[in-house]
Amino acid sequence: MQYTIRGIPETLDAALRERARAGGKSLNEVAIEALIEGAGVASTPRKRRNFEHIAGTWKEDKAFDEAIADQDRIDEELWK
Repeated sequence: MQYTIRGIPETLDAALRERARAGGKSLNEVAIEALIEGAGVASTPRKRRNFEHIAGTWKEDKAFDEAIADQDRIDEELWK
């Protein structure tokens, strides 16, 4: 099957060309791979990652807060 796609954004074009160059593949190959992945019809689903396992686990740590407190200090001389 043949497709003609117009109006490809420059950022997408650059990303596809870089992926093709890095993988030693043709632009056509990586474009088809991206369409397959994006359409959700890949034979092996892409593993999605998130932070659910750590969300809500933050614990206050006084030693940490003291160690980075100097980073919150504003040097007035630098802002003149």
